[in-house]
Amino acid sequence: MNVAERGQALLKLVVLLLLVGVAVVIIWKKFSGDGSEGYTPNFDIGEGGNVTVPKEMQVNYIPAEYETTVEEQDVMKILSNPPMYRRDFNNMVYRLNMDLLNHVSKRMDLPDSLMVKVEREYRKHHNYLKDLYYHDVMQLRDPGASQYEKWYESDASNAVDVLNEVASKYTCFLVNHVITTLVKNNKGTLYVKGKKVYSPCSVAMEEGLKPMIKRLEQSAIIQDFKNSENILEERMERVIAELATVEVRDKKGLSKEVATKVWGYKVSTTDIEITAISIMKVGFKLDEYFDLKTNNKNKTVVVTLPEPKILTHEVYPKVDKLDVGWLREVSNEDFNNNFNILRREFRKDAMESNVFARSKKEAEKLMETILLPMVQSIDGRYQVKVEYRQNNLPNQDPDLD
Repeated sequence: MNVAERGQALLKLVVLLLLVGVAVVIIWKKFSGDGSEGYTPNFDIGEGGNVTVPKEMQVNYIPAEYETTVEEQDVMKILSNPPMYRRDFNNMVYRLNMDLLNHVSKRMDLPDSLMVKVEREYRKHHNYLKDLYYHDVMQLRDPGASQYEKWYESDASNAVDVLNEVASKYTCFLVNHVITTLVKNNKGTLYVKGKKVYSPCSVAMEEGLKPMIKRLEQSAIIQDFKNSENILEERMERVIAELATVEVRDKKGLSKEVATKVWGYKVSTTDIEITAISIMKVGFKLDEYFDLKTNNKNKTVVVTLPEPKILTHEVYPKVDKLDVGWLREVSNEDFNNNFNILRREFRKDAMESNVFARSKKEAEKLMETILLPMVQSIDGRYQVKVEYRQNNLPNQDPDLD
């Protein structure tokens, strides 16, 4: 090892020791207090500085362990295909929200007379919340991207991220609404006391939702690895019945800086620039649905196709720049994540564009080109009409009886 290499190794060691020292100080400050927050008034104090709080408006926070009825394996299965498991999805939302509400109620030491009302109050909101959860998850998830996500070891992880984003969006609204409905308050404000005093929303998010999402993330990492390992374990051959009507070619670039910081200052950066071209074919999977009927009254041959979707998507990435900083090594995960970001952006642009409408127009022209001469050779008065089958997804309520 030459002098320069020894110097770099020594500098890295010094930086690491400094980071450890900072971490020790932060942890000591966090846990060295006596934790006696005491009373916490959260509404305006009247004239003279006196606060008169009716006893029924005082909430005493007590310690309580978060208990969940949601099984991690069930959640991962449901998120893998929400349309297929729609009823299970509804039940998952119900159990998730009830777990959070029950935990907040226990932490607030609500009397039994109010505890029994929590579920009844939640039922008033469940019917619209389950639909909001479902439609948001489906909007954020790309069902056709499952194969690619498995290859990049991110399918289950992305599903958990989506669930976290959606649940975080509605949890505070739900918890605050239910709790302030049951507990007497001053225009929505509670007067609380005890150790670790948080708002009901913070209790639900920090002590319930975050730990559950963390456990799901750990399960997702394991599941993604297994799925990636098995994705090409067997050679599969199957008959493909597809009608591709539009091909989209696109090019995108991604520039990313990965920095190592000490006390908020950059000490080392790695610059990565990646470009990729995308070739995407959009059309119809005729093995899912294809129907042809004759309407003698209207003299029409009606062809019914499924809704168009992305049939194939090929992405060819290229690394244009790789400038590795002295204190950071570039891992496979850095590249895979960037490749997957580009692929998702290609698909996102396609789904937000008019490519699916164009695909329908091209299908109509193609059906007329193929079928109209044959139909009119039998009866010149007949015309060809193309319709599309709507994806009617089951929307069942969970069994709450």
